[in-house]
Amino acid sequence: MGRIATNLGIAIGYTEAGRGDATPLIFLHGVGSDKSVWHHQLEHFGSERRAIAFDYPGYGDSDVIEAATRGEFAQAIIAAFDALAVGRAHVCGLSLGGIIAMEMYALEPDRCASLILADTFAVHPDGQAIYERGVAASNDLRAMAEARVDVLLAQPADPAVRSEVVETMARIDPAAYRMGAEAVWLADQRERAAAIRVPTLVVCGSEDKVTPPALSRELAALIPSARYAEIEGAGHLSNLEKPDEFNRLLDDFIADVSQ
Repeated sequence: MGRIATNLGIAIGYTEAGRGDATPLIFLHGVGSDKSVWHHQLEHFGSERRAIAFDYPGYGDSDVIEAATRGEFAQAIIAAFDALAVGRAHVCGLSLGGIIAMEMYALEPDRCASLILADTFAVHPDGQAIYERGVAASNDLRAMAEARVDVLLAQPADPAVRSEVVETMARIDPAAYRMGAEAVWLADQRERAAAIRVPTLVVCGSEDKVTPPALSRELAALIPSARYAEIEGAGHLSNLEKPDEFNRLLDDFIADVSQ
């Protein structure tokens, strides 16, 4: 794990694995996590290419941008690209990460070789209510994590994954969580989605109760030529719950679009 200084005057936390000439693969976390949740993916994809997981401003090892918007989150990740000499990358985002990936594409489409949008949406019909509940509970993120973990994960959940989710969420600064919650739950990315012109894979856990498969199918329908895939038996955190299946989908997609 490390931090990289950017031209925005802030440092961004990141974890990197792998080298080589293949197009790098970037991972963007959800509102209730940080870069650490991508360890299965960094280990797997780092064997063949640069694989990098980032923290948003205020999360993990990143510096804070006060009252950061989703656009500022996206700008910060692009600035980290520059600092790490990443010209163009496959960008994989889960939940909030998918929202930020679409924002990055809108800002600098040439930086995105492809998009992988996991357990996310264009607009959430219950977004305002979810946002308000999250903000109300955000002063005690450990308690929130304990209360929500069994909704986030398909049941019965692996005890080790359950513990990891709780501990990761408990580490988040409440102010950063509130910024992230606004960025994701109040987003309307329908116009951004319709404007995407790079290969896109939309992935969702079949048991996702937070952003159900219907929302991912709606998102995929908005994006020209997007592919949709469901991971059987996974909940909202499909990359942690079913890492082998998640990685296989990405492997197949990237191999196809790179030809």
